[in-house]
Amino acid sequence: MFRAQACPASTPDPRQALGVDGEAVASAALRRRGYAILASRFRTPFGEIDLIARDEDTLVFVEVKTRRDETFGGGAAAITWRKQRTLTRVAEAFLARSRLGPVPCRFDVVVVHWPPEGDPSAEVFRNAFDAVR
Repeated sequence: MFRAQACPASTPDPRQALGVDGEAVASAALRRRGYAILASRFRTPFGEIDLIARDEDTLVFVEVKTRRDETFGGGAAAITWRKQRTLTRVAEAFLARSRLGPVPCRFDVVVVHWPPEGDPSAEVFRNAFDAVR
């Protein structure tokens, strides 16, 4: 439905590569829960939303945080008020561009735990925060 803007080809640093891989894990976890992924890495001048999905009749804006360990509070601690405000602005831009009209929306957070030795796991936090203005 919506396509993310293309990024120039480059070799990502290890953190970027981990983030991209984490988004793939999160996307698969959401699909298993019945979400339909509409867009990934949706960018605006305000910032980026990792995933945009539909969960039944609700449009869901998803922030993905991938972590190897719980240093600095883990992935969920990285969703600060400032980050919530940025995600709100990007969501508003998406809604304006999409012309979907009034539609229920929410913000979910997926924390992907990816230990150095082992397989990743995804934890989904539905309705993790309200829109911040």
